[in-house]
Amino acid sequence: MPLRISIQSSLKTLTGSASAPPNVFHTSMRAASSKAQVRRKHDPFMAAQARQRKAANVSRQKELAVERESSLGDPVKSSPTPFILEMTAIQSDPQVPSSLTDLNYYLKANELDAALGFSKNLTEPLPNPDRNVADPQAEKEMLEMHDQEHKNAQEAINRIVNLNNGNTKDRVRLNIMKCVETFGRHYTDLNLPPKPSAVVHGSAPVHPTRAPRVGPDTGSAEVQAAILTVKIMNLSRHLESATKDKHNRRNMQLLVHKRQKLLQYVRRKERGGPRWQNLMGTLGLSDAAWKGEIAL
Repeated sequence: MPLRISIQSSLKTLTGSASAPPNVFHTSMRAASSKAQVRRKHDPFMAAQARQRKAANVSRQKELAVERESSLGDPVKSSPTPFILEMTAIQSDPQVPSSLTDLNYYLKANELDAALGFSKNLTEPLPNPDRNVADPQAEKEMLEMHDQEHKNAQEAINRIVNLNNGNTKDRVRLNIMKCVETFGRHYTDLNLPPKPSAVVHGSAPVHPTRAPRVGPDTGSAEVQAAILTVKIMNLSRHLESATKDKHNRRNMQLLVHKRQKLLQYVRRKERGGPRWQNLMGTLGLSDAAWKGEIAL
């Protein structure tokens, strides 16, 4: 029977030792890296170089963040357009004299004048039908007294409906009414050109024309985005002084993200047309209000 020689034993006799285990190389690499770290830690020159590289990276990150913010803008605040300045003056400064159209309790100037004129005519003293026994002097005094009482009543009504005597809720309500009047489809359909039309295929179904709009538009995406902008302005002005009001800060974050979704919807539907440009230009919003991720 022939002899059996083990290959491993023959290799041991030739090399003098067995093959190294597989983890010896990794252990030596970890030891070398740890030694390099210790050397860099205790070497003042290498530590200074590391601190310098870290400071340069941090400053560069800050510069890039500032550039990104400046290119996109502020997702919360609006640029001072005439519409925004008017709403800001109504909200923030109660001492600003309101115009004749800025009345409280959903009143308008023409409606108030018509009501006061009707009241004056209704309460005016009637002349004596028997002119033979009538006293012209007494009738004249009664008319003068009636005019004076009407002036007093008119002054009292004007003080009651004056917006300067209202609270913040009344001012926000007036700004919401302005948003409906400015961005409602009943107004923009008459003053803005239509959006760019898409290419219609010949096999596409033909839809019937829509019925004309009746009354003011309060539910379109443009009106809702403008109303959210009014509420965001009110909360941001409040949070400038109340820095620890976390409840309203979260409410403002929710409103900002809801407005972002509405703006994205309007941009997609209008294809960047006149209605989208009018909305962003009038509200003074930047690309940060609808583009990317908003982190407040």
